[in-house]
Amino acid sequence: MSNTISLNQVEGVALQLPPSDQLKLVAHISEQLGDRMPASGLNDAPDARREREAQAEALLAELDAIAESIEGQSNSAEDIRRLRTERASRL
Repeated sequence: MSNTISLNQVEGVALQLPPSDQLKLVAHISEQLGDRMPASGLNDAPDARREREAQAEALLAELDAIAESIEGQSNSAEDIRRLRTERASRL
């Protein structure tokens, strides 16, 4: 007999908890995972960060081109830039 349980079984049990306990469980699991895994993106080498920024800029340029080709006005690229800047300021 196996001592392991499936993800579906864990989800079923977790759904039986009150919402406040579900939030505590999520926080506890997140904390444990954070202790085991390095923070993604926070301690990246400068080269990796620059590469990601270049990829983001290339994607934004593509979005600008697409927005210009669509009839009417679209601010999606500008919205994405603003969201990216806001997120970066929170990190």
